[in-house]
Amino acid sequence: MTSPVRFAILGFGLHAVRRMLPAFADSEKTQLVGLWRRDQDAARKNCAEHNIAHCFASPEELCASPEVDAVFITSPDAMHRSDTLLALRHGKAVLCEKPVAMNAAEAREMADVAKAAGLLYGVAQNFRYNHSLDWIRECIQAGKIGQPQLAHAEFAYPADRAPRKWIKDPSLACGGPIGDVGVHCIDALRYVLEQEIESISTLANKSQPEDQVEATAMLQMRMTDGVLANVTVSACTPYRTLIEITGSDGVLIAENGLTVDRPIDMVLRRGGDVVETATVNNADGYIRMLDSFADALRNGTPFAATGEDAIHNMAALDAAFLSWKTGHREAVA
Repeated sequence: MTSPVRFAILGFGLHAVRRMLPAFADSEKTQLVGLWRRDQDAARKNCAEHNIAHCFASPEELCASPEVDAVFITSPDAMHRSDTLLALRHGKAVLCEKPVAMNAAEAREMADVAKAAGLLYGVAQNFRYNHSLDWIRECIQAGKIGQPQLAHAEFAYPADRAPRKWIKDPSLACGGPIGDVGVHCIDALRYVLEQEIESISTLANKSQPEDQVEATAMLQMRMTDGVLANVTVSACTPYRTLIEITGSDGVLIAENGLTVDRPIDMVLRRGGDVVETATVNNADGYIRMLDSFADALRNGTPFAATGEDAIHNMAALDAAFLSWKTGHREAVA
């Protein structure tokens, strides 16, 4: 039997505790062997509480360790580039949280370095391993709604109740909800439609005039093959996610479509009538992502969210932020 891929988390925090620890516990192909976080007292407590073997004193020590096969980077957005390049310099495979960088230029550099080193580099776009997106993508591929024409993805959440205070600091975060969860919406639409984004027009509001990042936003996007798409995000409302794809012959609707905490009812409608339904659960999405990364590292099988692909998401974010600044529609480079 192939030995599990040994991961260490660089930038251990709430996301790691809430999502990744349960996923590693249930993954048959990976093992969490170490972590580093800036607060060393908290790091030692985490290692003891969760029975993690190695509590590293620095990112350099973590990346250099022969006990680590792959580094999972969950640090703030602005640190993703330097943390990824550090891990790659030490010959480690990298799985990096989204948004993968602060802009597309950084994302390109990271992908180029990984390619030159011949190292596996993926992005934790975990929704690509959700059954809900698989169902929508398969329905579209099967022609069940005809030619896609309109698309909508929404992700709203109450950021003011979250402990990630750095998310409102533009020196650490790639924007507000546009970068934090809008990138999930952008990636989800690219994935299910198998199309790219050509241009974006952004409307956004701040909660307070002195805020440095947006609180709510709407991105109007023109995609290839003429699909018109809309991404709406908010960091100051109750939690909600939604995916809708309208085609020439029908519509696919997934309330809670980007949700991992509860079952999701999927609906295919034609002419107002429900013609097909499915109920799926995305609870194993993180596990599937980790196991797929392990398969890619051990066997060379494809990983669904590559560092190269992430450049498209970052180029879309660049255009979205530029459009908010200029007030004009901006092309996606």
